[in-house]
Amino acid sequence: MDVPPKDVPPKPARSPLQAARPAAARLAGVDAARGVALLGMMATHLMATFGPDAGRTPTWVGLVFSGRSAALFAVLAGIGLALSTGRQQPLRGAELRAARRGVALRAVPIALVGLILGGLEVNIAIILVHYAVLFVCILPFLGLGTRALAAWAAGWTLLSPVLAFALRPWFLSAEPPLRLGHNPAMEDLETPGPLLADIFLTGYYPVLQWLSYLLIGLLIGRLDLTATAVRILLLCGGAVLAVTAKTLGTAAILDWGGLQALEESVANPAFPLTSHLQVSLTGVEQSGTWWWLAAAAPHSGTTLDLLHTAGSAAAAVGFFLLLGGLRRPGRRETARWLLPLSGPGAMTLTLYTLHVWAASWFHERELPGGLSSEGLYQLHALSAVAIGGLFALWGRRGPLEWLAHQAAVLGRYRPAARGREPRRPRRGGRGTA
Repeated sequence: MDVPPKDVPPKPARSPLQAARPAAARLAGVDAARGVALLGMMATHLMATFGPDAGRTPTWVGLVFSGRSAALFAVLAGIGLALSTGRQQPLRGAELRAARRGVALRAVPIALVGLILGGLEVNIAIILVHYAVLFVCILPFLGLGTRALAAWAAGWTLLSPVLAFALRPWFLSAEPPLRLGHNPAMEDLETPGPLLADIFLTGYYPVLQWLSYLLIGLLIGRLDLTATAVRILLLCGGAVLAVTAKTLGTAAILDWGGLQALEESVANPAFPLTSHLQVSLTGVEQSGTWWWLAAAAPHSGTTLDLLHTAGSAAAAVGFFLLLGGLRRPGRRETARWLLPLSGPGAMTLTLYTLHVWAASWFHERELPGGLSSEGLYQLHALSAVAIGGLFALWGRRGPLEWLAHQAAVLGRYRPAARGREPRRPRRGGRGTA
């Protein structure tokens, strides 16, 4: 039996904010993918996704980023939760309960920031309130292993769009319809019915379907993301899934009779439905025919849309993990040359908030000095890269990341039982349900 030396002073008691389990080393590739998601969302916010012509021809921004950037952001949320709750070995017992409390408390400042931003006059669909609710909804799944997560992710992705299609007309037929028509804000707390309906079903990021992204991300995060084979699998498998889902959706609409049925459902010959099917179905009433569920259009919330965007997200994560793994033997996976993306990717909450706030300055106003929307985007993007890079080099969290982290640490705090030695975490093996 080992006896500790008598001349070693006892360790001082730790405060709740110091008692969190030590964080694992960050994966530069995950942060870089998150940076790409942030920059892509900025592009759709600031630059046109449709052309000025009557047919609303999609722009390259709409074709490339619409639907994919926000989905990547959500999948990465699930990956981040997996990395902070045991990675390949899900937490159990008291540790799992503490982790769930931490995630729930972390969602509080995110939701508050989202509600505050929702009060701004800005032409941006703000994701933060929905993002916070997704954190709460994912809590029951944090202790599941890969097999159970795979089953839940597959089932939710397949069935939630069908349930949403069946329920949405009932919510919208209410008087008044249970839809906000704007970003959730503080005053909406006074009308919880429309607020909850909008968040879960009738809003821009319906949690009912979007939980699929977090389940898929949680599943990805339970894999060994340091293994090259897993990274290649994510890149190739994600790309195949994305292409297959988009191909099936395109064939169903254009070749198998879906487009005619959707045009009859819209009942407006002048409406540029074909363009919206390429860029976004946000605001389009998806009811009247089950053919809506066959589309793979961005922001349609269908199974094929979820599979396409989740596959794109998995491929992006695999790609940047492979880039982040290009390092000399024996070096930590920091990938300094990924800093322009991983820097802002490590503080997306702060930078997203600054971006929305800055965009509100020019809401329905002319840009100063003849600045174009492309120029405004470049200004936002370069500012995000510069600020993120400086904080990364400084080795500090962003201000709002620090606040969310402290809330999570406070939630995870567990007073040590007197007279008992803390149990060491298990090693090896794969988590089960």
